[in-house]
Amino acid sequence: MTSPASPVQPVASATPAAGPETLFTTVDSPLGELLLTGDGTALTSLSVPGQRGGATVLPGWRRAPTAFAEAERQLKEYFAGERRTFDLPLAPAGSDFRKRVWNALDTVPYGSTVSYRGLAEAAGSPGAVRAIGGAVGANPLLVLRPCHRVIGADGSLTGYSGGLERKRTLLALEGVL
Repeated sequence: MTSPASPVQPVASATPAAGPETLFTTVDSPLGELLLTGDGTALTSLSVPGQRGGATVLPGWRRAPTAFAEAERQLKEYFAGERRTFDLPLAPAGSDFRKRVWNALDTVPYGSTVSYRGLAEAAGSPGAVRAIGGAVGANPLLVLRPCHRVIGADGSLTGYSGGLERKRTLLALEGVL
């Protein structure tokens, strides 16, 4: 898979809010260069090149690779097929509804998939399938929060803010495809 020349596409919607200090680093992966952001305590986003709604590095952010050493280690293990879950502090910005949907994503096991309707039921909002889709699409922690495991009701690969080719790559890695 080829990746765009620019490691980060500017889209302010997923850019972490300015706080005391935003730290970032980039990590090579089979999906392209990943951009990780955080506050020194928890990860606030993980974006891929060309991601719809992905974060962009802003002036004043500080490159701090050592702050993300554990996340980088766990991601390398995942991409090597040696890790099935992540154990990292996460602090994504979002509404209570989105956070509830993102927490429901965490319950979808490695190597399996769920439909948007199934995720809506797991999130306690069975009648809100479209809103669930919006929350899944706004997930700021790709790979870590497994929105790639959400598929259409007919089993088709639908929607992925990082692109369907990356979704296929992740599902193939997990043995679903």
